[in-house]
Amino acid sequence: MVQIILIRPGTTDYDQQGRIQGTLEVPLNEQGASEVARLTEQLGALGIEAVYAPPCEPARQTAQAIAKALNVKFKKLDRMHNVNHGLWQGMLIDEVRRKQPKVYRQWQERPENVCPPGGEMLGQAEQRVRMALAKLLKRHRDGVIGLVVPEPLASLVRRHVCHRELGDLWKAAGEHGRWEILEVEPSTVPST
Repeated sequence: MVQIILIRPGTTDYDQQGRIQGTLEVPLNEQGASEVARLTEQLGALGIEAVYAPPCEPARQTAQAIAKALNVKFKKLDRMHNVNHGLWQGMLIDEVRRKQPKVYRQWQERPENVCPPGGEMLGQAEQRVRMALAKLLKRHRDGVIGLVVPEPLASLVRRHVCHRELGDLWKAAGEHGRWEILEVEPSTVPST
């Protein structure tokens, strides 16, 4: 059995402002750095063998700091970049709610059916998650690995591994510097 420690990156200025980050490169801010320091203390006793993250700046910064503190390898997951929110990127979540109330509500209730203008469907991101997890679980058949991913990617990982509903992705976007343990039997997670 593999334990995936699913870790949310620390906070950025965009997160504090309530902006949609998507694939934009925004570094951790002071609060995010404090959250990462707290994470390294909390994760120290879990026996993490390696820490993986996509190339986006907050996830990479968080993963590198954790890996360094735990004296384990950091490995970049190139194809596991965050969801492209298109023209929503950089907008305040409240702006989307005010300007596109119907689409906002649909993203709350059935996000898999919504494509942000100029962005991508969640299904495209979910396919990247499946491929990346299949590769990770092929490499790690047991043990403990850290996986640092931003929302909504973290919700897609949880959905794929635990077969759970996505939930409200607007609310999930506010969960920074948190972690959870996902227990995985590699043979039970579909690869595609």
